[in-house]
Amino acid sequence: MKLVLLSGGSGKRLWPLSNNARSKQFLKVLENENGTLQSMVQRVWGQLDRVGLVNSTVIATSKSQVDMIRSQLKSEAELIIEPSRRDTFPAIALAASYLYSVKNTSLDEVVAILPVDPYVHEDFFERIKDLEAVVSESKADIVLMGVQPTYPSSKYGYIVTNGINGKKSLQVSRFTEKPSEEQAYELIKQGALWNCGLFAFKLSYLINILEENGLPIHYEELLKQYDKMPNISFDYEVVEKTEKIAVFPYEGDWKDLGTWNTLTEEMDTTQIGKGIISTDCENTHLINELDIPITVLGLSNVIVAASPDGILVADKEKSHRIKEIVGEFDNRPMYEERRWGWYRVLDHSKIEEEQEVLTKRIGVKAGCNLSYQYHFHRSEVWTIIKGEGIFAHNDRLKVVRPGDVLQIKVGESHGLKAVTELEMIEVQSGTQLIEEDIVRIFLNWDEVENHCYSLTNK
Repeated sequence: MKLVLLSGGSGKRLWPLSNNARSKQFLKVLENENGTLQSMVQRVWGQLDRVGLVNSTVIATSKSQVDMIRSQLKSEAELIIEPSRRDTFPAIALAASYLYSVKNTSLDEVVAILPVDPYVHEDFFERIKDLEAVVSESKADIVLMGVQPTYPSSKYGYIVTNGINGKKSLQVSRFTEKPSEEQAYELIKQGALWNCGLFAFKLSYLINILEENGLPIHYEELLKQYDKMPNISFDYEVVEKTEKIAVFPYEGDWKDLGTWNTLTEEMDTTQIGKGIISTDCENTHLINELDIPITVLGLSNVIVAASPDGILVADKEKSHRIKEIVGEFDNRPMYEERRWGWYRVLDHSKIEEEQEVLTKRIGVKAGCNLSYQYHFHRSEVWTIIKGEGIFAHNDRLKVVRPGDVLQIKVGESHGLKAVTELEMIEVQSGTQLIEEDIVRIFLNWDEVENHCYSLTNK
């Protein structure tokens, strides 16, 4: 069996920590068994590793999340990268074509699709192993995993069965998406299950659907046509059109940590970062990524979250409403994790009609490097403030240390490798201060050094 984890979304309900570059699954707010903070994706990957499913798992994601995944999972995960952000049907179709034409997976192989960030115990993933047998035994085209509800929630979708049993599964009658609590109560009395977004099918089923719709089944061809694919969810495009659907009940714990209210319920600490919560506060959480302290006095059932993107103070029960408001903010992400480290935007201003200045604090992990690159529209000044590194500039190498100021003009080639953990202040100035204004010459530092040495020794 093959597993495909879907990693997408912007997690706007967890603003200001989540943004278009750092979705909710990457927020390090959960403690592992060693007391170290980890993200949802790190937690799930560790669980898959412990139950022996990592080697059969791939992650389907967008280009904007690649660096974050590689940073947090230490480049262990095999990635299927969407050329542009689309809905779940194109993403799953691309994954199916990858398994079929690149990995040479048998058409009879069972493929399970699930979100990258469910909050579950390890036995959930042990039960996933049973899906292979359930798909064959049920004779269904698609098998869903349904969770036994613990309370009538309006936040989840429900799977209604017709009561006809297979050995391990039930036949699906219909779906109800996010009903009222009163409707949810009635659905639970009828034996309905929560839809946890996990489903399985034989690879041949989806490959046949692609062929019937005139879509390529080979990965490279589908990549070329990806922007032309319908921007539609897998539920609407496939599940609702499938007649033979079964559901595999799961009676263990399952939770979607998609809001501040649900996320803080599973946090082992009430405070992360600088600040104080007074003793008369009850059920109050403070998460502060800023360097200034935040004090919370006499407020209960509140989430206070602060990041370079903004500050949120909200009643937990109403914190989900931030999604309605955050769309009005049109600012660039102020913090991002990359494969080599991280950066935080300190200031962004326009000094003339077309001239901008962007100041960042950049951290590079020991042994990692920025790519060797140049820009068409901006110059940069780097000031090293911590650690030691090797600076490549116009095909020459030199060692840099705290206090060194490095000037890079428009069009000049430059890169940096951190010998020890390194931090610097970068000031960009120019007419287009965007990530797209980067021409990468080399990503690998060995190639940079070989290139520079070969030119020096000529």
